[in-house]
Amino acid sequence: MTELTITEAAEKYQISPDTLRYYERIGLLPAVPRTPSGRRCYPEDVQKWLEMIICLRHSGVGVEKLLDYVSLIQQGDQTLPAQEELLREQRDALVKKQHDLQRSIDRLNHKLKLYETGEIKQHKSYFAEYHVLDD
Repeated sequence: MTELTITEAAEKYQISPDTLRYYERIGLLPAVPRTPSGRRCYPEDVQKWLEMIICLRHSGVGVEKLLDYVSLIQQGDQTLPAQEELLREQRDALVKKQHDLQRSIDRLNHKLKLYETGEIKQHKSYFAEYHVLDD
């Protein structure tokens, strides 16, 4: 990795320069060094932080939780159990979301099958058919 300008970092990580500045301003990123002319440059260590943040954001971790996580990391190894717990909670939330999405996909596939076979014309009750009120 080489140092990147803010524009290069934004392009590489597919986020806006404003987002990069925001992450720095709220403390998600360590201090971003500046060139003598005052322009931000993103060395390898800052890029690694940025990659971690983007990965966690893509995993659905909210900014407030990210700030907690970054704070825990900065406090050192004594917070490893808390760091792990935060990530486990996020993983569990994603697993639940995955389950819910799969259930929705299955229901849509079933509904599409009713259209394909013509059974949709039998006017079955959605609530009864899918046990909606039983959930």
